[in-house]
Parts: sequence; structure tokens; C-alpha cells
Amino acid sequence: MTALDKCPVCSGELVRKQVEKLLRGGNHTAVVTVDAVVCLHCGEHLYSPDIVHRFEQIRAKLERQETDDFLPLGQSFQVQ
Repeated sequence: MTALDKCPVCSGELVRKQVEKLLRGGNHTAVVTVDAVVCLHCGEHLYSPDIVHRFEQIRAKLERQETDDFLPLGQSFQVQ
């Protein structure tokens, strides 16, 4: 996924992991589990270009309210 040996932010050690990413588009939110490279020191997440493209597609669908193929997880609320 990445040719980096060290974190570009802090030079820490990098490991491959599955992570949950929260994506927002319009008034909607989606949670997606993806592969990432994560820094063990600072927690920076690095994603492949394919994963970033997938994020963009999901955000666009959320903004257009095209959520029929997404599984509902519950409701979200804003507290003031």
C-alpha cells in the first residue's frame, strides 16, 4: 500500500491495520472499515489512492442522499 518505512509526520513505526473511518456528506454520516497504514507513535492514518477515491465516492453519495445501498446503523443527534 505504501513505500514509506517511517511516518511522514513523526518518523514513527508504521503498521498495517483495519480501521474505521467516519465520513460525512450533507446531513448524513457513514462508517466504513478499510485497510490503512497507521503510525504507532502519533496515530497518523495513511490510505492508498484507491481508498481515498472510495471515500470521495461515499461522500458524494451521502451528499446526494443516495443511501439505499448503505446499511443503517441507527440515528445521529446534535446536542446544543
